[in-house]
Amino acid sequence: MTEIHFMVEESAEGGYSARAVGHDIFTESDRLNDIHSQIRDAVHCHFDESDMPSVIRLHITREEVIAA
Repeated sequence: MTEIHFMVEESAEGGYSARAVGHDIFTESDRLNDIHSQIRDAVHCHFDESDMPSVIRLHITREEVIAA
């Protein structure tokens, strides 16, 4: 595997959550700056060295509501 993709979303309670696409990997953090290291740690815990992806791609989404 060369890449793994994560969906990163703002949590309703505050902070951010990240879920891998196609893998059972989930992590969260209070700050967006910290989510990068949380994701790296989760990926390193999930994969053996021989299966480790070389690239982690993040798709960061944010929901906004505006008056009509």
